[in-house]
Amino acid sequence: MGYQLREASVPVLPQGHAPIRVLHFSDLHLTPERAREIADIKTWAALKPDLVISTGDFLAHPDVVPVLIDALGPLLDLPGLFVFGSNDYYAPRFKNPLNYLKKDHGKRVLGPNLPTESLRNALTNRGWIDLNYVRTTLTINGTVIEARGTDDAHLERDDYSLVAGEPGRCDLAIGVTHAPYLRLIKEMSKDQLDMIFAGHTHGGQVRLPMFGGSRALTTNCDLPHWRARGVTRVDGEPWLNVSAGMGTSPFARIRVASPPEVSLITLESSL
Repeated sequence: MGYQLREASVPVLPQGHAPIRVLHFSDLHLTPERAREIADIKTWAALKPDLVISTGDFLAHPDVVPVLIDALGPLLDLPGLFVFGSNDYYAPRFKNPLNYLKKDHGKRVLGPNLPTESLRNALTNRGWIDLNYVRTTLTINGTVIEARGTDDAHLERDDYSLVAGEPGRCDLAIGVTHAPYLRLIKEMSKDQLDMIFAGHTHGGQVRLPMFGGSRALTTNCDLPHWRARGVTRVDGEPWLNVSAGMGTSPFARIRVASPPEVSLITLESSL
């Protein structure tokens, strides 16, 4: 297994509700040559999730959509939610890695267009729900979940007003987005969501080893470094799970103290 399984339990369900196992993956940055990653993706069905959530950046190559769909395999027969990241629209290009440590001035180096609509159609044709600017309701293990999503905040495609508002009648309200910018967390907090799922950070990708763990050098957004991966919570805000993701840009295939990962989050009844 070439990845870390990050497991956590989060007490967000009403009392008496059955647990829900959520497989959350992000940032595959997949190319046809990534044989190890493709093989790893094919193992995820054995985790037996009840719901699958992807927070984008599926692609890193124009010809990889059929490879991705084959790798996901049986997971596409389960309830699934997805949003897009920048690399679902534009292919990666070489960037100076040191720029990630500088202040973000909003300038983006975009590569050639990727087959976004082919990806969208391939996933929705198998029953997964496209949450880009969408609110929807689904029932998992008897729990009514309202889910809402935005497109990629890193490309400033995150018009939250299109999905804003307090949840309707549901047992659990979740938000799904690619890049966990604080403006989105703030707006979702105002709407009293229970949990947010995001990716984008790669867990820092290069982390500084420290006694008892490691520290991210960047999140590539304005999220504090200590929240670069895993489940965290700030008072008055929803729970947040940030997936450190599976892949990297083809031009920066190095991860230090931040191994590829997929999350298995068990949503449980609160005490």
